[in-house]
Amino acid sequence: MKEAARQTRSYLMELFERHGFHPRTDLGQNFLIDLNLVEYIVRQAEVSSRDVVLEVGAGTGGLTTFLAQNAAHVVSVEVDRSMFQLAQEAVQSFPNVTLLNRDALRNKNTLDPEILQLVQQQLRTEPGRRFKLVSNLPFNIATPVVSNLVATDLPWERMVVTIQLELAQKMTAAPSSSQYGALSVWIQSQCQAKILRKLAPTVFWPRPKVFSAILRISPDAERQRQIEDREFFHDFLRRLFHQRRKFLRRVLVGMYRKQLEKCEVDAVLQSLAIDQNTRAEQLDVETLVELSNRLRRAIADAGGPEPASR
Repeated sequence: MKEAARQTRSYLMELFERHGFHPRTDLGQNFLIDLNLVEYIVRQAEVSSRDVVLEVGAGTGGLTTFLAQNAAHVVSVEVDRSMFQLAQEAVQSFPNVTLLNRDALRNKNTLDPEILQLVQQQLRTEPGRRFKLVSNLPFNIATPVVSNLVATDLPWERMVVTIQLELAQKMTAAPSSSQYGALSVWIQSQCQAKILRKLAPTVFWPRPKVFSAILRISPDAERQRQIEDREFFHDFLRRLFHQRRKFLRRVLVGMYRKQLEKCEVDAVLQSLAIDQNTRAEQLDVETLVELSNRLRRAIADAGGPEPASR
């Protein structure tokens, strides 16, 4: 296995010129050219010979090759055919890389099951293997990739991803802040998330118009166990925060009008000492988890139909 090519700005410009390609802004093709940061990402992910790494957005293969030098296996996905060809050149001497030219998402709510099956196959190859997501995520798919991986039952151990700073701040936001919402609660109810570095546009080529961040996410099994039904909880959050500015009681009565009477919604709120004029954005993660659990139980006790996912 040879050493990875050092994909600096000049290297990438020459590479694109030689192939007659141009980065596509519509696919979020901004390449990390600060090699110290590339190495920092791999270190923070603690990639080792035990790890199966999923990378979404291979780009030109710059991060892929760094991962391959440390990981047991890398499953790397690139949707753009031109970028796929460049990544193929970069990883051709790394037998522990599976490079796929396809979309990582089957739809906005589901990761491609064939990709996940490949990851599972690699995890079964040897006992003790671990699963991690390490990616410079394209901006347009960062939210569904992270949130959908959290929703799976795969035994992932860490995510270290480069995403828009604003999105990283949403994932780590506190109650009553402007960025606190369904995504914040979904991530924090099951994970520990931390912004490791804020990145200026100058560390990318071409330069994006926004700041980025390196975010580390680790699963929190104890928090996840507090959620009695993750599918119900996910649906609950999406619908609740769609009307985040309205009073909580009014929103919940509307959400579950086919399953619960108003007095039954009131009883759930009273059991948690939640004022009916509270707004969803004011409640902390633990309270929202318990509210979801009690509403689900109340629906089951009432014998009403299960809420339809939206």
